[in-house]
Amino acid sequence: MKRLVVLGAGESGAGAAVLAKVKGFEVFVSDMSKIKDKYKELLNKYQIPWEEGQHTENLILNADEVVKSPGIPNNAPMIEKLKAQGTSIISEIEFAGRYTNAKMICITGSNGKTTTTSLIYHIFKSAGYNVGLAGNIGQSLALQVAEKNYDYYIIELSSFQLDNMYDFRANIAILMNITPDHLDRYDYKMQNYVDAKFRITQNQTEEDAFVFWNDDPIIQKELSKYGLKARLYPFAEIKENGVIAYTDNNKVYFDAPIAFNMEQEELALTGKHNLYNSLAAGITANLSGIRKEIIREGLMTFKGVEHRLEKVANVKGASYINDSKATNVNSCFYALQSMKTPTILILGGKDKGNDYNEIKELVKEKCVGLVYMGLHNEKLHQFFDPIGLPVRDVQSMKDAVQACYEMAKPGDTVLLSPCCASFDLFKSYEDRGEQFKACVKAL
Repeated sequence: MKRLVVLGAGESGAGAAVLAKVKGFEVFVSDMSKIKDKYKELLNKYQIPWEEGQHTENLILNADEVVKSPGIPNNAPMIEKLKAQGTSIISEIEFAGRYTNAKMICITGSNGKTTTTSLIYHIFKSAGYNVGLAGNIGQSLALQVAEKNYDYYIIELSSFQLDNMYDFRANIAILMNITPDHLDRYDYKMQNYVDAKFRITQNQTEEDAFVFWNDDPIIQKELSKYGLKARLYPFAEIKENGVIAYTDNNKVYFDAPIAFNMEQEELALTGKHNLYNSLAAGITANLSGIRKEIIREGLMTFKGVEHRLEKVANVKGASYINDSKATNVNSCFYALQSMKTPTILILGGKDKGNDYNEIKELVKEKCVGLVYMGLHNEKLHQFFDPIGLPVRDVQSMKDAVQACYEMAKPGDTVLLSPCCASFDLFKSYEDRGEQFKACVKAL
């Protein structure tokens, strides 16, 4: 009996352990942190041994193969020891892919992947397809493969998940964009991050499709490097260079494989970044044989994603918007770009090697105040203070919302779009967004 060790007992780790158990492996789960009760219950239900708060070497180094949770860096001490002895280390997605023949529709990108993934899933569900939602969103792919039987999986993939995928194949791979993010995990080398993103295309054949944003300068520069075999389906705002989804005269066009169009104002999602999300989703549904009438309806009825430009409340004439999912500068750029009224921006958190120059002009143009929220705001002060806007320093969400309340005038927008990871003050970007909503509603 092969021994599989799972490092990290979050959503992906617990799911991988269950799948391994179902497939007859000897399984052990180890997490350096405390394991959430719901995952303990799942592991216990399947009689899988686990430990928390430590990694016991003799129970890990004897593994035939290791499934590593995406949050564990590749240079973690235990990972280094496993690599030194030649133990195979894979991701949960790689492991799950071995045990299903379902079609894999995989979405990555620095920004827009959660919205695009959710939108594609919405269209597939509307079409009556037998489909699962997995990856960075929903239940883990491994747990669904263990307990369910879907024909399609719509999978959001982070660069961390792509890092330890080797034989996994995406039938449709979607790359929304590439901008600097997570550089702290990639030796502060942009090329390492770019290579991780393009791993979504590895193992694709001539039968597969690669959907991508044609106007992304990094994608264009890198396209020729990876020996792509899949059919290419580029999208862009305007028709150019073989683009098959685009806008023209306030209409959205899809030229292949089945040509159709719709009024741009009918799209449920607004803003330029959401136009790209809709184009990518429309192409994907079209490639998957979904009727154009259903694609149109899905693009018109989608409700959006929590923590992504989510309207929270209007307080004394000021609008409050939760964009906690903006964990990098480019994501904040798109949020600011969509603002139509004077904006007070809450930003800050765990900096990942951010370059704020990308939003500098938009901050000057759109913002009337800045609230820095984090334990270490020195970089924010150094970059943004010379612009001359009113600035407040806070170290809790309650204080951030109170500061905005005091600064906001009727007609202003308060935007939480932090540019940074949440881990200095919050458990996750979801926790940060939930706290923001609760504090706003308590005003």
